[in-house]
Amino acid sequence: LVRILTEPKNALIRQYKKAFLMEGVVLDLTEDALKAIAKVAALKETGARGLRSIMESIMLDLMYEIPSKAENLSRVVLNEDFVLGRGEPEMEFLEDDEEVA
Repeated sequence: LVRILTEPKNALIRQYKKAFLMEGVVLDLTEDALKAIAKVAALKETGARGLRSIMESIMLDLMYEIPSKAENLSRVVLNEDFVLGRGEPEMEFLEDDEEVA
């Protein structure tokens, strides 16, 4: 399931990364986060077809917040705790004199 999230040309993770880049923010997911998403799909017995809805539920609030923080936000890292609802994503902000590459 992790491979389905990351490897195809139109993989879900690639789609979310492009959406974040349109806001000027780099999105990264740790290997543990990817494994946690796959584990949730396995536990819910949804398999590959359920990955999209799982990703949407994980990303919904975050994608809503990004535009308001995008001015200084440069990078978001999702980890296992965030995926499992036990923590917040890591966010890196630019200093006032830096620009997004």
